[in-house]
Amino acid sequence: MNILKYQDWTLSTAIYPEAGSHSFNEIVYLTFGLCSESGKVGGKLKKIIRGDNVEPEAFVAECGDVLWYLARICDNLGIDLEQLAEYNMGKLEERRAKGTIKGSGDTNEQRIVKED
Repeated sequence: MNILKYQDWTLSTAIYPEAGSHSFNEIVYLTFGLCSESGKVGGKLKKIIRGDNVEPEAFVAECGDVLWYLARICDNLGIDLEQLAEYNMGKLEERRAKGTIKGSGDTNEQRIVKED
């Protein structure tokens, strides 16, 4: 699967007010969704640690929902997921080279936002 094709496809399944509008309300909605789905991933992991029987598909499904919301947020901000992954790899490689991978290291100012 091509991650950019996936990112474009997410709009076809975006059923919420102002979907695809790139508005403030859309980014707020998507951010709340990402937080909610991320929490569900954490909840599944908590149950696994506790010893509950969690089907792998349930964990994967929640991770997929996180990916969907991340893709929509990135689309809203004009960031493609491929560029995001490359940016993140570069940032972490730079931190590793400096020996600061455990720190915050939030000094890489490389732009990843698409220019129209």
